[in-house]
Amino acid sequence: MSNPPTLSLAPHILEVEGESAFTYLARAKELERQGMSIVSFGIGQPDFDTPAHIKEAAAKALEEGFTGYTPTAGIAEAREAVADYLNQRYGASVSPDEVLIAPGAKGAIFTGMLAFLRPGDEVIVLEPSYPAYAQIAKALHARPVYVPIEWHGPSEGFKINLGWVEEALTERTRMIVLNNPQNPTGALFSPKQVMELLDLARERGLILLADEIYDNFVYDAEFRSVLQDPAWRDTVVYINGLSKTFAMTGWRLGYLVARREIMGKMAELAVNIYSCATSFAQKAIVAAYKGPWEPVREMVEIFKRRRDMLHDRLSRIPGFEVWKPLGAFYMFPRVKKLLDEAGMTSKDLATKLLEEYGVVVLPGTAFPDKAGEGFLRFSYASSFEDIEEGTRRIARAVEDILSSAKK
Repeated sequence: MSNPPTLSLAPHILEVEGESAFTYLARAKELERQGMSIVSFGIGQPDFDTPAHIKEAAAKALEEGFTGYTPTAGIAEAREAVADYLNQRYGASVSPDEVLIAPGAKGAIFTGMLAFLRPGDEVIVLEPSYPAYAQIAKALHARPVYVPIEWHGPSEGFKINLGWVEEALTERTRMIVLNNPQNPTGALFSPKQVMELLDLARERGLILLADEIYDNFVYDAEFRSVLQDPAWRDTVVYINGLSKTFAMTGWRLGYLVARREIMGKMAELAVNIYSCATSFAQKAIVAAYKGPWEPVREMVEIFKRRRDMLHDRLSRIPGFEVWKPLGAFYMFPRVKKLLDEAGMTSKDLATKLLEEYGVVVLPGTAFPDKAGEGFLRFSYASSFEDIEEGTRRIARAVEDILSSAKK
């Protein structure tokens, strides 16, 4: 009997999955190289350049030779800039020594989960969800427990069912993940729902990992941050970053906020993972939060107009039930009636739209676990021209699909 190969992956790592968005984008690039015209609603990335004053701050730091290691938790002025922003906006009383600068929000999520999760712990993940939460939990020997977000139809959209969350809790539950505004649905959970979830976590002695990376992409509604709760330090590990707000996805700058008593150990963990965030990029954090904020406000206003246009166009397509999202820059229409009539799955439809019509959308099941079946995710980080052309192609595809189904 032969021995197993030396480079055998750990069994729990085999359960970790990648992000489907990147798979679809890679295929789209290949089709584009073959000469196909592609319209993409796939990537969760602002299609804007980083504002000039932010780039200038990083360039200045480079020119001045600010290229060495920094303190693991981040340079003092960057931590102060983050704390000032959160305090001015949310009245959070965050101290700079409660801020940890990380290489992207994913780096902050990983560090936060690593600090608290034990083998066998359960993590409540409201689904459909951003994939990283569940995959990082699995990589740490913990188990994601998926709780569906309740669909209330095209007039009311998606809401948290607190009863479903309570039913999913066990003696192994350690953490609840809240992403608000939410990817992929575009949901903005009401202040009441946020407070109820906070209260539940506090009553049960659970950690609330709150990812508010889209906090500046809010439309026609009131946003309540978990940091507005005076007792947030009792239960919250807070995640945010600069990728979305300042169109800085490639800069890889995120941060974690938690009570100061645990930040020393957080930094000790972080130094063993990534040493520190990129030095000269941290100078850009200061410039970003200092402002001017006009480029951000202008970008958000354009996203709102794109949302309205995409909602209008998709609502005209047979089989699409479309709720107008209140946050982030995603639309998550329900297409179950169309799929049932055509005998297709969400993945089948997304694949057909890409391969035959040159339109990138993501199947709802790319956002684990099962609640996304019957939905598609659209990112409206696309030009008005692409929204017009892409929805025109989708309308033609649906017409072809329904015509074939009737034969």
